[in-house]
Amino acid sequence: MSRATLQPALITRVLPGSIGEEIGFEAGDRIVSINGERPRDLIDYRFLCADEWLELEVLDGDGQAHEVEIEKDYDADLGLEFSTALFDGLIQCNNHCPFCFIDQQPPGKRETLYFKDDDYRLSFLYGSYLTLTNLTEPEWNRIERLRLSPLYVSVHATEPDVRIRLLKNLRAGQILDHLRWFQARQLQVHAQVVVCPGINDGEHLRRTLYDLADLHGGDIPAVLSAAIVPVGLTRFRPAEDELSAVSPADAQAVIDLVQPIQAEFRQRFGSHFAWLSDEWFLIAGRELPPAASYEDYPQLENGVGSIRSFIDQFQVKAAGLPAQVSPPRHFTWVVGNVVAQAFAPLAARLNQVSGLRVDLVGLASRYWGQQLTVTGLLTGQDLIEQLGAQVAVPGSPGLGDGILLPSIMLKPGDRRFLDDLPVDQVAKALNCPIWVAEGIDGLLAACVDPTFGELQIAGFGLDGQPPTSPIPGYPGEVVGVPG
Repeated sequence: MSRATLQPALITRVLPGSIGEEIGFEAGDRIVSINGERPRDLIDYRFLCADEWLELEVLDGDGQAHEVEIEKDYDADLGLEFSTALFDGLIQCNNHCPFCFIDQQPPGKRETLYFKDDDYRLSFLYGSYLTLTNLTEPEWNRIERLRLSPLYVSVHATEPDVRIRLLKNLRAGQILDHLRWFQARQLQVHAQVVVCPGINDGEHLRRTLYDLADLHGGDIPAVLSAAIVPVGLTRFRPAEDELSAVSPADAQAVIDLVQPIQAEFRQRFGSHFAWLSDEWFLIAGRELPPAASYEDYPQLENGVGSIRSFIDQFQVKAAGLPAQVSPPRHFTWVVGNVVAQAFAPLAARLNQVSGLRVDLVGLASRYWGQQLTVTGLLTGQDLIEQLGAQVAVPGSPGLGDGILLPSIMLKPGDRRFLDDLPVDQVAKALNCPIWVAEGIDGLLAACVDPTFGELQIAGFGLDGQPPTSPIPGYPGEVVGVPG
């Protein structure tokens, strides 16, 4: 990355009670250097700030330069948050994977939806997946020097010709050499395999799992775990691609292939090592594995065990539900149709509360052109078209007092869906308040009071303005519509 692209680190928040607040940092200040070094990213910032004595070059909000000296305990955090983790820009991806979600979106949406990264720093900091094909020699050296481990690697296939076919990049065929590089330096990765029917499934998948398992042995395994996830396709993908969507028969075949291999790995390593994401079981119409089979959930953020974990945690927390709520309330809980059947017992448990009615609605995304859809891919357009049609049915109970919307449908800190529709616009179109629920606590809090916090169903006031303060005790937010 060119030093010409390196920008001072923009502070967006100073944590209360922190060293940064005591020193007098404010949002809008920019850190230029620390002990004479210009941090290129959050990794550098954390490394440089670990010292006990710091000399910072800072630009305030007016652009005035200041020298700041700080004496603190070793490793003590300054309590500063920044606008981005990368101060020198994003490392762009040079692959052309036909299943890349970025390339399967329509044009004209917000710019951030088209950022196509393959950045090892985001992998280290946040667990995003990279292919290793875009790394230059200096970046490989930096990974080794700073011991950036574990990283998260999209493998897809270990056979060179198959991986080159998938990534459309000749460097993709070096994947086993790249993984052995980590092994030689006692660094580690988590791997994922996106299965594309007819390309890297069947015996190719079997070969990939065994190759990865060969790098799992020893005191410091190079490959810590492997996740197998189904390809996700949209109607906006290039027409000439060779991909096909995962069918229930495909899902059943993958499960039948992987589960005996898992049992073999269990005997060999004392661990399953490779895990199927929840979608395989949901698409195949099969029961999710028990919680114990996921061990310590090493690939939870990749959808491996997330539904099982949610269901089990819900059952525990639902034990505290009250026998009844007053006044009575009626909600529509929206999820992707893939998970609707798995969540049906949860809705049934909520409906055991006297005075509470929760209608679970599973939607497929017509926007993306999918017959089977996970919750996070539902868009505002999907809600308007399908829930609006439900309301229009004569004799329909409608959507009740509000829509319960899992926050996973929205970008964190952004009130828009993937199709750029704002939540309040969708609420107005449906003439129904939308409650954005954060996890299980948010779902339960939205349904009952006062056990899970004081709940106020808030729409727009008589002045037509939305509520400006959060609901007390409610881990989420509400968007109202004019009555």
